[in-house]
Amino acid sequence: MKLTVLTSGSKGNCSCLQCPSATILIDIGLTYHRLIKDLEMLHLTIDDIDALLLTHTHKDHILGLAVAIKHSHFPIYITEEMYPEIKDIIPKERIEFYQPVSTHIAAVSIQTIRISHDAPGAVGFVIESNDHSLVYITDTGYIHKKYFPLLSNREIYYLESNHDEKMLMDGPYPYVIKQRIISDEGHLSNETAAGYLESLVGNKTKYIILAHLSEHNNTAELALTAAREHLAQTSYQPKIIVANAQEISELVEV
Repeated sequence: MKLTVLTSGSKGNCSCLQCPSATILIDIGLTYHRLIKDLEMLHLTIDDIDALLLTHTHKDHILGLAVAIKHSHFPIYITEEMYPEIKDIIPKERIEFYQPVSTHIAAVSIQTIRISHDAPGAVGFVIESNDHSLVYITDTGYIHKKYFPLLSNREIYYLESNHDEKMLMDGPYPYVIKQRIISDEGHLSNETAAGYLESLVGNKTKYIILAHLSEHNNTAELALTAAREHLAQTSYQPKIIVANAQEISELVEV
C-alpha cells in the first residue's frame, strides 16, 4: 500500500493510493492539468486509475472532476446524499454508491464512516489491502467515539489538522466564518486532531499525515508541535508528515 498526497489544503485536496490490485484517487480537488503532471511524477497516467473516492462535494475536493470525467473511464464512488450535488457533472452510469458494510475495488476493502461536516453525506474511510490499512479522515468537526475501535491501531493515518485555534480567533475572518470552522460541522483544530491521534495510534502505526492545513489559520510547525506533544504521552512514535498544497508529499508505503 502506497499513499501520495498530491495536494492538501483550503484550496484543493487529492491523494493517490496505490495497492497491488488497484490504483485509487481520493478526491480530485485540483485541475486536470496538474493531476496529469502529478500522476506522471508517480509514473502513472489517468488510464491507470481504477476508481475515484469522494469524501464530499465541496469545491476543494471536486475541482477537477468535470474535466477528468471527459478524459477517463473510472467509476466515481459517492454516498447517495452526494448525488444531487454532482448529478449535473457525472453521468449516472459512472456512479457507484458506497455499500453499507464495505465496498470492494478489486482486493481493496473500503469501509466508510460518517463524519460531521456541512456537506451532504460526507465520509471518511478505513481502507485495507493485503493486511495493510489506512485511516483517511478530512473535513470534520469531530470524530464519533463509536468509530474508535474501527479506527484504532492502523498503519497510516491521514487526518485533518486544519487550524490553530488562537490564530483563527485572532485572525481576520468574519465571526460567522470562525464559528463555522470551530463548530461540530466544521474542521478539526491542531489540538483536537492531536488528541484523537493520541487515542488511536498503536504499535502497528507507522505514519501520520497531517492534512488540510489552513493557509491563513495554521502553520506546519504548529500542527507538528501539537501532534508531537500528544504522541509523547504514548509509547509510539510514528513518522509525522505535513501535507501541503504546493507539491506532492513524499510517498508513504507499508
